[in-house]
Amino acid sequence: MLADKDRIFTNVYGYQSWRLDAARARGDWDNTKDILAKGQDAIIDEIKASGLRGRGGAGFPTGMKWSFMPKESKDGRPSFLVINADESEPGSCKDREIIRHDPHKLIEGALVAGFAMRARAAYIYIRGEYIREAETMFAAVQEAYDAGLIGKNACGSGYDFDVFVHRGAGAYICGEETAMIESLEGKKGQPRLKPPFPAGAGLYGCPTTVNNVESIAVAPTIMRRGSTWFSSFGRENNKGTKLFQISGHVEKPCVVEEAMSIPFSELIEKHCGGIRGGKDNLLAVIPGGSSVPLVPAAEIWDAPMDFDGLKAVGSGLGTAAVIVMDKSTDIVKAISRISYFYKHESCGQCTPCREGTGWMWRMMERLRVGDASVDEIDMLQQVTKQVEGHTICALGDAAAWPIQGLIKHFRPELERRIQEAGNMAEAAE
Repeated sequence: MLADKDRIFTNVYGYQSWRLDAARARGDWDNTKDILAKGQDAIIDEIKASGLRGRGGAGFPTGMKWSFMPKESKDGRPSFLVINADESEPGSCKDREIIRHDPHKLIEGALVAGFAMRARAAYIYIRGEYIREAETMFAAVQEAYDAGLIGKNACGSGYDFDVFVHRGAGAYICGEETAMIESLEGKKGQPRLKPPFPAGAGLYGCPTTVNNVESIAVAPTIMRRGSTWFSSFGRENNKGTKLFQISGHVEKPCVVEEAMSIPFSELIEKHCGGIRGGKDNLLAVIPGGSSVPLVPAAEIWDAPMDFDGLKAVGSGLGTAAVIVMDKSTDIVKAISRISYFYKHESCGQCTPCREGTGWMWRMMERLRVGDASVDEIDMLQQVTKQVEGHTICALGDAAAWPIQGLIKHFRPELERRIQEAGNMAEAAE
């Protein structure tokens, strides 16, 4: 269990003020000038050594991502940092807690990361529904400007760095990095083909790196305490601390910072008071937000909560949004509802996703009431494979995986519904 002294987000529950004076009392903005004085390459090397991987879902090594940015502009183009605060993954609510209770950690992280990548400015793209959170973010950025922490000669370092907060309009697809860039430019929020990758040509055609809120917010603490401290938590290739968001059928749903690789059982028992109705009442868990496949109770209980541990049980860590479902759950209805979400949020650019998400949801609705034949289960599985991996962005995969997980682990339940519906039809005749 993570000791209090090792927690990065010490105000995640909002017991203290989010404002600058309180943030400074918690250790934020402490000698930030000295961190920048270490130099850009030294900061990137320290982040690489820490083992930090992206906290937005994909888990790409953060330091390596920063190193892709050009060290000098060949044609006078500036570089940019875009921070993904478009937290729209069902079940995910960690970035929201950072923004409303610890916004200065994010702003300081933006300066440290932006400086390391030689970026001219950071754009924080915040989800449209986060109204109060956006108000807090605007106010915190203004506080930082007024104190000389960002802007001209940021923190007295001689480096000029601006931070802009941009509100989205509530589109899940804009969480994808290239769709976010398109939206920032005032265009329709649709993913674009890669290459070129954002590090080559991103926002306004300039070199750009897109990072998640949590990935950026932990950077100053890593620089202060050192990469060895951060990498002391978690298994190899799964280092550091992580904000877990546990919702659903637990006694106490919560957002909690814990060490990576903590077993699922320990996470639930110590922080959530256990499963509602006890361990034996657990049916399945979606461990990383709605886009990853579910894992049945027997397989998840002792699984380490990290990238590799959850991959080993056929799922993924994603954003670490842990959705717990007990035996009262209509599992087919739950996955059908998730299917509707992806149908609704598809941008419609790619045919497999535009047509496939709607078809899969309609099929799921029929399976929910047993209005199908058994061979249609195989047809649905086949269609998910035709959507998966055949779209510009990962929304097609996100729509396919929950259904694949349902068929893999709960096929008998689908067949039972079809059989029951058939028996009722025969009895009615």
